[in-house]
Amino acid sequence: MNSKIKKPKIVWLQAITCNGNTHSLLSANANRLKLFLDSFDLVYHPSLTTDILLDDLLEKEEEIDFLLVEGAITSNKEFFQISDQTTSEVLKKLVLKSKYLIAVGSCASYGGVHKKFEQNSDIFGLEEALDKKDISSLVHPIVNLTGCPVHPEWILQTLFSLKEYKQMPLDEKGRPKEIYSYLAHHGCTRNEYFEWKVEAKSFGLKEGCLFYGQGCRGPMTHSNCNKILWNDVNTKTRAGMPCIGCTEFDFPRNNMLETKKNIGIPDEVPLGVSKRAYLSLAGVAKTFKIDRLNEKIIK
Repeated sequence: MNSKIKKPKIVWLQAITCNGNTHSLLSANANRLKLFLDSFDLVYHPSLTTDILLDDLLEKEEEIDFLLVEGAITSNKEFFQISDQTTSEVLKKLVLKSKYLIAVGSCASYGGVHKKFEQNSDIFGLEEALDKKDISSLVHPIVNLTGCPVHPEWILQTLFSLKEYKQMPLDEKGRPKEIYSYLAHHGCTRNEYFEWKVEAKSFGLKEGCLFYGQGCRGPMTHSNCNKILWNDVNTKTRAGMPCIGCTEFDFPRNNMLETKKNIGIPDEVPLGVSKRAYLSLAGVAKTFKIDRLNEKIIK
């Protein structure tokens, strides 16, 4: 990974994680992944072969440009430890060497599924795990790349943006606006079914909207999944599975594959739409029957 041109150094720390975000990164478009490896110096990743060990990295005083963290943080050594240290201890030592800190995934951002464990209440995302003195070396607010897992392009886009422009606008949850200003609903191929209130009959079908019965969170979830496709070809909703809202603060929720209703009306309506407006529009749409939308697309 040596080069005559000094490339920004990246360290990837894995805390309490399923490694899903590492798998996602390695599934990036091959050309984009090559560009990433040509543009940055990935000095340490626990799942990849690198020239340096984590212990060596902790002892050296060398500066880190981008510290990427995958997984939730705990200071409970009995629950999880790395090199005989808690994830909290390791994180704080690395952050003090770093310019930018990026939480990769919902667990690193907010604690994710691990924060639901009743056996250990000491599990946090990065912002909660660190105080002001811990982040004194950072030149930019912590960036939260939420998702379970994160789309690989979101990781690359964030790194290239910060490398080039040194900063990027974040929303109130610390997420890049360029990525999370959209809703998963935008670009969904089922939007016509949503507009005319044609429900999907089951999972895995090409026809019907998954919002009305299968718990789809697309109209309430900030992400551009249906604009920047996974593996360049697909998304959950295109494959016939509902968006489960994995980029939001409250993920994971209970009963994610069903739409909670009261007297047949969804408890939660699309973001920014009043329940009164939703009921009016849905009522009108339901009075029409569009034959084309009730047939198989491919017969």
